[in-house]
Amino acid sequence: MFESLKKKFSRTSDKLEEELIEEAQEENNLEEESGKKFSFFSFGRKDKKEENDSESDVAEIPQEVESIQETDTSDDETSDDKDEKSGFWSFGKKSSDNKEEPQEEEESAEEIQEEEEPKKSHFWSRNKEEDTEESEQADEKTEQKKSRFWSRKKDNDSSEENDEDEEPSGMFSFITAKTISEKHLEDILWELEMGLLEGDVAMEVASAVVDSVKDDLVGRKIKRSNDITEYTYNALRNAVAEIIDIPGKSMTEMIEAKKAQGEPLVVMFVGINGTGKTTTIGKLANYYLKKGYTPVIAAADTFRAGAIEQVNYHADKVGVKLIKHQKGSDPAAVAFDAVEHAKAQGKELVLIDTAGRMQTNTNLMDEMKKIKRVAKPDLVVFVGDALTGNDATQQASKFNEAIDLDGVILTKADADSKGGASLSIGYVIKKPILFLGMGQGYDDIKEYDADWMLNQLFSESGEEVNINEA
Repeated sequence: MFESLKKKFSRTSDKLEEELIEEAQEENNLEEESGKKFSFFSFGRKDKKEENDSESDVAEIPQEVESIQETDTSDDETSDDKDEKSGFWSFGKKSSDNKEEPQEEEESAEEIQEEEEPKKSHFWSRNKEEDTEESEQADEKTEQKKSRFWSRKKDNDSSEENDEDEEPSGMFSFITAKTISEKHLEDILWELEMGLLEGDVAMEVASAVVDSVKDDLVGRKIKRSNDITEYTYNALRNAVAEIIDIPGKSMTEMIEAKKAQGEPLVVMFVGINGTGKTTTIGKLANYYLKKGYTPVIAAADTFRAGAIEQVNYHADKVGVKLIKHQKGSDPAAVAFDAVEHAKAQGKELVLIDTAGRMQTNTNLMDEMKKIKRVAKPDLVVFVGDALTGNDATQQASKFNEAIDLDGVILTKADADSKGGASLSIGYVIKKPILFLGMGQGYDDIKEYDADWMLNQLFSESGEEVNINEA
């Protein structure tokens, strides 16, 4: 989920790190440091990874000892056997035991080496440099440290020893601590804002995220490159946390409160055609049936051909009562009858299906207002398609103006790579997201949780989503 947003967040961190490191290079204020560089998504997992790395190092020690013992006891082995055992680092490396080869062959090898020397990278040649060339090699390494930020991910030859188990750090520190200023962030945050807008994030949400990140980062003192990544990660996470956490009661809590009063919770669903409104009602009926409640569905979409048959199919599959009238009848009457049935039968939940309508259709919007007056729902819920991005946010805004929404359900959230609607819709209309549709089955619906949502937005790519997670 939300792969597009993840990439934009990670890119913001990388750009800021690149900006500060390049400036430090110009100021001669940069030095490479031992240790491991963390990726943007690694924060919060560092302790676990370090523990695993330590266990891995311990596990490899017996193999290293065994290798040393074999080397000490193999004096009679040929040089060819030694080359095979030397492994990866032996390639391009001239054996020191080939002293008995004819002089002419040795001179010929030296001539070939001189001809190919300019073409070979220092990576392959560093293990066969003679002592007289060490100073030249040191100069080359100094220049490599001053290369651009992205090159350090490729140039991992700062170590002079041939230790295969030692990973290059890729981490830098500043001799004098750097302070993040508005100048460092100007271009980077503009790029972030444009990226969010391209990902269907609403304008006001993108601006709020950028402003929050700016306030959080300006004035931060940086000593190591890892600090840049960590501070940016935390700034972005805090900004998004404020956006997606809209306070509100869950539907389950409201059912319990109404049950204590001896009344059913009445929920009216609105939205445009094709967003999955009727299927969502079937999912919710199944969800609360499994929780021990008894729902009833009202087929108040009496305009669309086949609408009653469609909702009847879901009611039968789930196993709940459906209240319906003939096609073309008054939808408000259907909703009223469903509420009265629930009261009479002691059922805890009424789910009212309404006709899908565009927010610009005045007549249908007036009909929706009539249903609300007659049925007196406790919740009016907008059902939007997460894949439509900013369109879903605009639709919700129009419905909210017309009928005053109480919450939102987003369908197809599991297939949403951009995340624009999920990030924006609640913040724009100031109403909470109640559920997320996470698939096509009746069990594929998840009660919205802001912490879970935040973890999805800031988890590594490919991490599995558990829709049954509390």
